[in-house]
Amino acid sequence: MTRPISPLLPIVYSQEVAAAKQRGAPIVALESTIITHGMPYPGNIEMAESVEQIIRDQGAVPATIAVIHGTLHIGLEKDQLEALAQTTDAMKVSRADIAFAIAERRTGATTVAATMIAAARAGIRVFATGGIGGVHKGAEETFDISADLTELAKTGVIVVCAGAKAILDIPKTLEVLETNGVPVVTFGSEEFPAFWSRSSGLASPLSLNSPAAIANFQVTREQLGIDGGMLVANPVPEADEIPREEMEIYINRAISHAERDEVTGKAVTPYLLGDIFRLTDGRSLETNIALVRNNAQLAAEIAVALS
Repeated sequence: MTRPISPLLPIVYSQEVAAAKQRGAPIVALESTIITHGMPYPGNIEMAESVEQIIRDQGAVPATIAVIHGTLHIGLEKDQLEALAQTTDAMKVSRADIAFAIAERRTGATTVAATMIAAARAGIRVFATGGIGGVHKGAEETFDISADLTELAKTGVIVVCAGAKAILDIPKTLEVLETNGVPVVTFGSEEFPAFWSRSSGLASPLSLNSPAAIANFQVTREQLGIDGGMLVANPVPEADEIPREEMEIYINRAISHAERDEVTGKAVTPYLLGDIFRLTDGRSLETNIALVRNNAQLAAEIAVALS
């Protein structure tokens, strides 16, 4: 039986987000894969609620984005957030399959790319995440490059992160961003961060020292008619970082384990993150939570400056 096609995309706003849109309040988008695929319950719900509260404390409104039974949700009610945190079979949706999840009435957690698409659709200009995807090591043979990079070139949302995930080829990731005309701004540092570490050993293409300056940069881009997003790299707080030299040891070990176990495709990133968690005795997850909170605060400050 053919399902009738609806001319209207099923979007639901949480009560908090709907009220914020009505009064023109600043809103910060949040992804949902970190909840469903990033850490186990109940740590994931505790992290999600704390990140949302950080955004509120800065004068903005959080909008966690997810597809639930085929409906795109911009902002989740407390019971929906709790249910998503306990979902074990949610799809991990990106540009290629977010429409599939909606069309087939599935439940899906949004990656960076999918969250950007949904945020832009909802008129949300700022998005806080942990780290973006990028060019995987060995991509010259596997062609494994995240859709996050091409989405940043297309979709006009400011993405605040702690850099590209350090398991990636960061120099090549920066090259692809440059090729696609994506401005990369490091907040408060001349050096691009490496997710768990404040330093990647690479100079940042651009650097700004205040949320207001970042907001002004984006407004100027819009005035010039420049499409696409902006990547804001926010180094993890010094007290929470794992130094780059130490992380490189863990990352190289995890990559060798993945090769030994013949892990490929979409399974690579979760495998590496899980192995690094084991190798660091959980420190990598603690740092991950700290950097997400730090990014949420900066994203809220930028959203307030934009408003």
